[in-house]
Amino acid sequence: MVDYIIIGAGSAGCVLANRLSADTQTTVLLLEAGGPDSRREIHIPAAFSKLFKTPLDWAYETEEQPALDNRKLFWPRGKMLGGSSSMNAMIYIRGNPRDYDRWAELGNEGWSFADVLPYFKRAENQQHGASSLHGAGGPLDVCDLRTVNPLSQAFVDACVESGIARNDDFNSVRQEGAGLYQVTQRQGQRHSAAAAYLRPALKRPNLGVHSNAQATRILFEGRRTVGVQYRQNGTNAEARARREVILCVGAVNSPQLLLLSGIGAAEQLKRFSLEVVMDLPGVGLNLQDHVATGVLYECRQPITLAGAQSPRHLLDYIVFKRGPLTSNVAEAGAFVRSQPSLAGPDLQFHFAPVYFANNGFDVPPGHGFTFGPSLLHPESRGQIALRSPDPLAPPSIQPNYFKCEGDLHVLLEGLKLSRRLAQAKAFEPYRGTEVRPGAAVQAEAALIAFVRQSAQTLYHPVGTCKMGSDPLAVVDAKLRVHGLEGLRVVDASIMPNVVSGNTNAPTIMLAEKASEMIRQ
Repeated sequence: MVDYIIIGAGSAGCVLANRLSADTQTTVLLLEAGGPDSRREIHIPAAFSKLFKTPLDWAYETEEQPALDNRKLFWPRGKMLGGSSSMNAMIYIRGNPRDYDRWAELGNEGWSFADVLPYFKRAENQQHGASSLHGAGGPLDVCDLRTVNPLSQAFVDACVESGIARNDDFNSVRQEGAGLYQVTQRQGQRHSAAAAYLRPALKRPNLGVHSNAQATRILFEGRRTVGVQYRQNGTNAEARARREVILCVGAVNSPQLLLLSGIGAAEQLKRFSLEVVMDLPGVGLNLQDHVATGVLYECRQPITLAGAQSPRHLLDYIVFKRGPLTSNVAEAGAFVRSQPSLAGPDLQFHFAPVYFANNGFDVPPGHGFTFGPSLLHPESRGQIALRSPDPLAPPSIQPNYFKCEGDLHVLLEGLKLSRRLAQAKAFEPYRGTEVRPGAAVQAEAALIAFVRQSAQTLYHPVGTCKMGSDPLAVVDAKLRVHGLEGLRVVDASIMPNVVSGNTNAPTIMLAEKASEMIRQ
């Protein structure tokens, strides 16, 4: 028996494993369904998409999306130590301060931006040093890209030329503008949550880590959480917790495990002959995700990441940890308003100095670059639900992309802005033919059709165990599951609303905050 069982060694689970086991009087068991993070492509930044649809990826698929030509979308999620922080694009974005103030306004005391900033700073080892908004000396390295492609600089210049202000720090007082992204890397290699938090703690005798161990059910005695059943390497096992069981398996797996354990809408549980431990109708609801499209152009100079794996660049990476293999692919970006009247940005751009379409699986020949506008504040809401009472079966993922028509039209504005940026003077030395959607696609109806055909996830699902006190809330402001003792959820699923940007840094922050609440 241990004090704490943490389920999931992703971004949040690695933070909690480190912070809770720092107390030598506390025993911690960390369960991870995937394996170690030893594969080479994990640590070479530019290689992350090569991990998609491998054994290190849950490789989920959504239900058919009626507003996206009935397509089923691929949803990669990390299945290894570090979770999705071991296969993401390493972008360090906190979101807009207003995001957290809205969380607090919804009744979640202690979650305003002023409240969460200390936990962002605690996590951060900022290359440029400490300041009122940044931390230094934390576990997670945050740095500038070592090698910036000329096309990424051209994107920033094109934005400035088009009236978008330059922004050298998206995590400062002003999010709006265009600039180069900072990344979670150390010396040219990925700095995942496993590298930053878990690896330094592995030698502690009070921390046990079981990989290839998938939790199948949470155990209760009445309303008290007492342990976990899991399956490891084909064998069923059980672990018991004196204090708490903490779910850190993300916006897909956390609601699935709660449902399998009898926590959720009673009607859904009875449909699968599952005993109802707690009728919480909000489990799995409120699913939100950033959806993106891509505008692709041919590059007339052979300077893109298409040549990143040449022998010369590979040697540069192996010896000096520099060159295009240190790229996070989405090197530059921008936060903009689709309409001037808006209070803040509702579009985020990821610019890639290479063709990037269909999650990297569609690779047009030759050299190219990609504008990737994404929707920051989706109105559409989806659901995670059970397909089967089999804990090893994938759940049903229904994001309901563009169920609210306004979401599509915001993304359409992002597509149009991409085209205007591509025509800026900064791109004249590089710009060739528009590959997608193509110069012939001009009419509004044709552009909308292209968005429906091309839109895909930006890999930021949240919200399915949302924090709050309303009837559909799953956890309270201390992330304790309503109505139960000794059970918390600590991951992106607790976000009431998706943040304005990439979700890895916010997930690490909320785990830092949760570790303090748990210790108290």
